[in-house]
Amino acid sequence: MRRVSISAAVRGYVPEVTVKEQEPSSLAKAVVRTPAAALVLLLMAVGSLLLWIAIPVGWVWIASQIVDSSQPSFGPYLLILIAVPVSMYLAGKALFRLDRVYARLTGRDEEVRVQMPWHKSMRGERESGHKPTVLEAVMIASVSLALLSFGFWFFVFAGSSLPGSGG
Repeated sequence: MRRVSISAAVRGYVPEVTVKEQEPSSLAKAVVRTPAAALVLLLMAVGSLLLWIAIPVGWVWIASQIVDSSQPSFGPYLLILIAVPVSMYLAGKALFRLDRVYARLTGRDEEVRVQMPWHKSMRGERESGHKPTVLEAVMIASVSLALLSFGFWFFVFAGSSLPGSGG
């Protein structure tokens, strides 16, 4: 159910457009009510882990398979330097599309509000107007998990690379 209000501005200024969605239900209710949403949510979680783990490790492995000596030329490094960011960008675009599919499946489309800068109040009534998406929550969780895993590995398993240390 949409409510669209368009307030006409005086003397030819661009009008303010506000589109409000119905109040979204909770994430758990949306996933239970729409099994396809649960699948999309799972795909986003797996995709975000692939973004931080599989893509970098995969390109390092591919570059290591190309090299036939212990002292490679600049080519494998260049491959990693270019391929990892491009692959991460493409995976990010795919995750963004999955987030849009999830929003359509659950009816959680974002509120759209257009207001020209000269119509904004100079008082302290500033609102961000941004509602966090499911993709943002999934990405925050996956980055947090990656950082915690790296910290655990670094302090527990990596050992010291300093000369004279036992590592």
